[in-house]
Amino acid sequence: MILSPPFPFRLRSMQVSDIEDVMAIERESFPSTWSPAGYRHELTANHQAHYVVLEHEEAAGATRLIGYAGHWIVADEAHISTIAVAPAWREKGLGALLLLWMIYHAESRDASLVSLEVRASNEAAQSLYAGDGFVVVGRRRRYYRDTGEDALLMDLDLTRPDIREMLEEMCATLWRRLARL
Repeated sequence: MILSPPFPFRLRSMQVSDIEDVMAIERESFPSTWSPAGYRHELTANHQAHYVVLEHEEAAGATRLIGYAGHWIVADEAHISTIAVAPAWREKGLGALLLLWMIYHAESRDASLVSLEVRASNEAAQSLYAGDGFVVVGRRRRYYRDTGEDALLMDLDLTRPDIREMLEEMCATLWRRLARL
């Protein structure tokens, strides 16, 4: 399934020309950031990397980049590397939209598992992931170099017998929410 969110939102593949806008959101979202060169490498040289941006159509057809996400697909596992939404657009379901895109994309590439790390203190992100079926499967001690904070390792099993039904319900609920924005 290809996700096509309701107007005025649009998902598309991240391009090198998006890096400046991505970095602006990155600086507002994380205590330490990737470098522009890191994103350039991901987009041009890492064939396992898949990145998407979320745009909002403004007046007169102009668009604004308001979020992004990425994951790597290695063998039958998708590992989420990043996800962020501009502060003014948070708590509207857009992080869930980006996460749902990565899950559907992973499934379309025959992944059987989606994994991620999340800061132990980031309860909002943990709640988002848990609401989408992820479960905590481990802890990485002092994972984040900038603070020494632990990361929780969370997984979503795409082989669950109810996964298709769960994803379709999540999508329908999210589309209703986004249509009200």
